[in-house]
Amino acid sequence: MKIKHISQSNSYDFQKRHECVSIRRVVGVFMLFFNILLVAQNPVNGFFNNNLHRNATISLLVKDLKTDKVLNSHRAGNAATPASTVKLITTATALELLGADYQFVTTLEIDGKITADSILNGNLYISGSGDPTLGSSKLGDTGFLTGWTAAVRKAGIRQINGDIIADASAYDTEGVNPKWIWEDLGNYFAAGAYGLSYKDNTFEMELKSGAVGTTPEIVKITPDIPELSFKNYLKSTTIEFDSAYFYGAPYENQRSIYGEIPANRPVFRIKGDIPRPGLILARDFLWKLKSSGISVSGKATDEFLSVNRKVIYTHKSPVLSLIIKEINTNSNNHYAEHLFRHLTLKNGKPVTTTAAVKRIRNFWQSKGLPVDELFLYDGSGLSPLNAVSANFFVSLLSYMDKSGNSATFKASLPISGKSGTLKNFLKSTPLEGKVAAKSGSFTMVKSYAGYIQTNGRKIAFAIIVNNPNSNSLTPTTRKIEEFLINVSK
Repeated sequence: MKIKHISQSNSYDFQKRHECVSIRRVVGVFMLFFNILLVAQNPVNGFFNNNLHRNATISLLVKDLKTDKVLNSHRAGNAATPASTVKLITTATALELLGADYQFVTTLEIDGKITADSILNGNLYISGSGDPTLGSSKLGDTGFLTGWTAAVRKAGIRQINGDIIADASAYDTEGVNPKWIWEDLGNYFAAGAYGLSYKDNTFEMELKSGAVGTTPEIVKITPDIPELSFKNYLKSTTIEFDSAYFYGAPYENQRSIYGEIPANRPVFRIKGDIPRPGLILARDFLWKLKSSGISVSGKATDEFLSVNRKVIYTHKSPVLSLIIKEINTNSNNHYAEHLFRHLTLKNGKPVTTTAAVKRIRNFWQSKGLPVDELFLYDGSGLSPLNAVSANFFVSLLSYMDKSGNSATFKASLPISGKSGTLKNFLKSTPLEGKVAAKSGSFTMVKSYAGYIQTNGRKIAFAIIVNNPNSNSLTPTTRKIEEFLINVSK
């Protein structure tokens, strides 16, 4: 047997290799603890160093408003899809341009003469300016038609030889935003924004479901819309929640219903959008007039001619401060879209989405905000084409913090763990009740932007996450909560 002797030089090389391996192990352990320490010291690292957000698109900025110091930042100037956080832009702009006490106006007008014996020989018009609160279940007076009828009597009218005409010409005929996705159209959360809107532009459908696999029966819809027809592709299944949705275009009287609802329910309700809300309002007003003893020879319609008219009554909405509180606290798309378009209302010029976007961009550009990081297509955030940077949101929040409208703006925001869409956000944490912010979410999008007040500090923040590695947004919400708790310490 031959014994191989290790030379002195080979022995030295072996020893050096062993020492190098040991050093690498020590360095590796040190780097691991260093990374853990770094994550603890810099919360943003913990936000990214996980499978959930490793490949996500994220724009993030946190700033101390008292010192103007940036506390954390990641691609803050990169625009990402924010969903409903866009409502911050709509409501802040409206407050600055219109004021907290501003009110939408709807007028009753006539185009004929009133005779000595109280007969109007002409038409009675309802002329809108985009008030989203008429007959709304969220805000305003649902019994307003009683007041309108009294106003007609006060004008000396007991008989109308003409029509009741809904005039929605203040806004263009677009109805719903062309940048919204098809599967949203026809649903209550994507109801159209018109110059004359009514009852949140939403109908309620009552269904009765049978055994699993059967088609639920349509029992009725409220309000009654005789022209509206449905293709019913719904199924009764073992689910315990509403998974039904409508398809349908504005002004069109046909809707298709897809999805599932729970089986064996004697009553189950779902909601869709009213295609011609002005017409429904005119009909209800006609019925109210007749039932109150004012005769009308004509019909209710939403077709009209531009003729000279006389105003006999002016109806005013609740003040803007209440409207924006509904928008931001409960993320009301319907109110937001009406307010967005209303920003460009001018006599004789119908409102358009394009004009509204231009007005908003021009205003914030004049205030020095980075509008090159703002790509806006609607006022509610429903369009997936919207893209806004965290830097723009924090700049807007900083501006509004110094504005004369600051208190009204902040009061419109939901509070963490307490109210609105933030009722469960940061609940039972050190930040419960200390964050006032707007949230945003739809498929593969989660965002928050607002204010933190804690430990004597006033912080503005914006976090937008697109395409996290999860079928649910709950893990991203939990990570955002952890991040905000750490960054505000």
